Amino acid sequence: MLSSSPYRDVKVIDVARKAGTSPATFYQYFPDVEGAVLEIAEQMAAEGAQLTQLLEGRSWVGKAALQTSQDLVDGFLDFWRKNDAILRVVDLGAAEGDKRFYKIRMKILNSVNNSLTDTVKELQSKGKVDKDVSPAAMAGSLVAMLAAVASHQRGFQTWGVKQAELKPNLALLVHLGVTGKKPTK
Repeated sequence: MLSSSPYRDVKVIDVARKAGTSPATFYQYFPDVEGAVLEIAEQMAAEGAQLTQLLEGRSWVGKAALQTSQDLVDGFLDFWRKNDAILRVVDLGAAEGDKRFYKIRMKILNSVNNSLTDTVKELQSKGKVDKDVSPAAMAGSLVAMLAAVASHQRGFQTWGVKQAELKPNLALLVHLGVTGKKPTK
C-alpha cells in the first residue's frame, strides 16, 4: 500500500481490508498504522544489516577493488529499490525527528558505514591510504552519497542518466573514496 499511496493517507480500515481482516484484528497486533510500519521497517532493517556481507573479506587492492565497489553499489541500490516504499517512510520519519525511524535508518546505514570505516583504517595501516584521511568521515560521506543516490534512482532518468551509466560511475566514486586512487583496468 505504501508504494501506491502516501504514508499519511493509509488508514487502518484500508490496511484491514487489504489484509482481508477487520480493524479490530489489526488493533490486536498494532496500535495504529505507524506501529505496523515500524514493525515492517524493523524487519527490513534486519535484512539491511546483511549489507555488510557485501564488504566482508573483500579486497580493495588492484582490479579487485573496482569489483568490490561495483558489488557494493549493486547490492546497495538493489536493497533500496526492493524496499523503496518503506524506506521513504523511514526517511520521512527520521527527517521529522522521530527517533524510532532515525534508529532504523542508522541501523541500515551503519552496517555499510562501519565496514567501510574499518576498510579505510586497514588500508591506512598498510600505507595504501593517506593518513590525513578520516576513515569515519570518508565512510560516512560515501554511505550518505549511496543512500541519496539510491533514493533518487528514478530521478536520474529525468536527467537522461540510464541505470547502466549510473552504477559504474557511482562505483568509481566509491572506489576513489575508499582507495584514493583511480581504478586499475
